[in-house]
Amino acid sequence: MLSFLVRRVVSALGTLLLSSVLVFLAVQALPGDVATQVLGRDATPDAVAALRGQMGLDQPAWERYGHWINGALHGDFGTSLVTTKPVGGEVAQYLGNSALIAVVTILFAVTGSLVLGIVAGLYRDRWPDHLISTVSLIGMSVPEFVVATVLVLAFSVTVPVLPAVVLYGPGASTGQLLPAVWLPAASLAIVMAAYIVRMARTSVIDVMASEYVTTARLKGLSTWRVVTRHALPSALLPTLHVIALNVAWLVGGVAVVENVFNYPGIGKLMLSSVQNRDLPVIQAIALISAVVYVLCNLAADLGSMALNPKLRTRGGRIR
Repeated sequence: MLSFLVRRVVSALGTLLLSSVLVFLAVQALPGDVATQVLGRDATPDAVAALRGQMGLDQPAWERYGHWINGALHGDFGTSLVTTKPVGGEVAQYLGNSALIAVVTILFAVTGSLVLGIVAGLYRDRWPDHLISTVSLIGMSVPEFVVATVLVLAFSVTVPVLPAVVLYGPGASTGQLLPAVWLPAASLAIVMAAYIVRMARTSVIDVMASEYVTTARLKGLSTWRVVTRHALPSALLPTLHVIALNVAWLVGGVAVVENVFNYPGIGKLMLSSVQNRDLPVIQAIALISAVVYVLCNLAADLGSMALNPKLRTRGGRIR
């Protein structure tokens, strides 16, 4: 078990290192000159050169990367080119607002999709299965911004019970943002749950057809006991990685949804930073996205090991 943890942690650190290099190179490869963008087209060449030196843009790429990653490891992501504020504090404020949407989305999407997937698997080829499978297929086919637009028309225009847009800034309190969280969270949860439902259904069907479940039934165990004690832990194993990927997808999916609802979260900050070419903020958000992705996959591996005792032995493998 300790060996497994060490391997996974080392692998995660290597992935983060590689991701940081790719993030830095991708941002640096964006067209245009940052100094010219900041000063404007009417800036003199001397002023542009002076600002480039002040920003360290005249240094070799490897030196700039080393300075940036060293600061990131200490929580210093630099200074925003637009607001001139520390990037770390600014990103943390927007990230906290997005975390409110993410918690609600994960709570309802994961719980609801697992229940629906189990029901669809247990009632295979019957009307509950057909209904759940059809709805999940629609959820997989429709983009999140379309779902968000439909929800706005339904619950903000036709039946005005929830706000369509957020009128507060990034410094808003949880109480101020809470009424506006439900529609963005529902938009993400519908799309996210569709994939988990399909995977959970398939896993339940496979597990319920296995020999050890058949043996448990022959022993006279009730369906509820067979499902909860024998089938469910095994069915969750392949579903955990789908859940992890979808939780990591929230970082990107939330950008589109937050823009629809004008929600002051990390997605809206990312879009505005790309438009304003605020490179330090873009790099910080991209690195945070990579960290979330790696942590989600690591959590899925640990969850698989906890559910499957075979993976705790030397002969066990997590693929």
